[in-house]
Amino acid sequence: MAEPSAGLQDALAEWLSHLRGLRDASDHTITAYRHDVASFLGFLQIHHGESLGTARIAQLGPSDMRAWMAHERGREVSSRSLARALSSVKSFIRWLADRDGFDASHILSTRSPKYQRKLPRPLNEDAAAGMIEQVDTQAMEPWIAARDAAVLTLLYGCGLRISEALALRAEAHPLPEVLRIRGKGDKERLVPVVPAARDAVAEYMRLCPYPAEPDAPLFYGARGKPLNPRMISKAMERARMSLGLPSTATPHAMRHSFATHLLAAGGDLRAIQELLGHASLGTTQIYTAVDAARLMEIYDKSHPRA
Repeated sequence: MAEPSAGLQDALAEWLSHLRGLRDASDHTITAYRHDVASFLGFLQIHHGESLGTARIAQLGPSDMRAWMAHERGREVSSRSLARALSSVKSFIRWLADRDGFDASHILSTRSPKYQRKLPRPLNEDAAAGMIEQVDTQAMEPWIAARDAAVLTLLYGCGLRISEALALRAEAHPLPEVLRIRGKGDKERLVPVVPAARDAVAEYMRLCPYPAEPDAPLFYGARGKPLNPRMISKAMERARMSLGLPSTATPHAMRHSFATHLLAAGGDLRAIQELLGHASLGTTQIYTAVDAARLMEIYDKSHPRA
């Protein structure tokens, strides 16, 4: 297969650099964008039987987009994945059109495939609390049990991602009233620390056998290295088996539980967006669907039927 022209390869690299710099996109996002657009360009070369340059991109039409999407469907790419790839392609084409001054409306108007967005699967309040209590008792080493409980309390009490909790340094102890968290896309946010999280981390630090030097990790693995997130997943696997909870009871479910329970208690959607570090309110709004689904489940179980 012929490669895209040097000019088009340079344009792709320039666009990715733009995303990394101006939009502060994460390495994971950059990799996904590169793969999506490169795959699209690779298809076009086969479809047209020639190497493509930036000028040829400006001549693409709706039939090209339909052919590409049909090809992806033929490869059994899911609607969700295809929608993401189309978004990447549109972003690149929009940027290229702005740079080179051509009209890309016929490409940008391509409709995204519809798909059923998966709802988060939070734990209920009792199950979330039970999970923390269970991991606090199941490890043979008391400091490891305290560590696991502290991590889960940060996920559930503060809405942190597992990667964010494990990125904390020892200098964060004792936890302040508000943590400055650097999340996806290197974006910072301020997260209030609930007393339970502060106490859980303090208890872990009291028992931890490894030094609490400022630049050291806050959470250690059993052998004194930075804690691997897989260890927390394994602790939750054991706990959910003991508690009879479903396989969806994962570390990320604790964060989902934080958002869902906060919303159910009357939390403002925009404030929850800030606490979670979501770039788009639309991402946070999925929790309104979760709450509505939970209410309907309660209704179906409790409403008297004729």
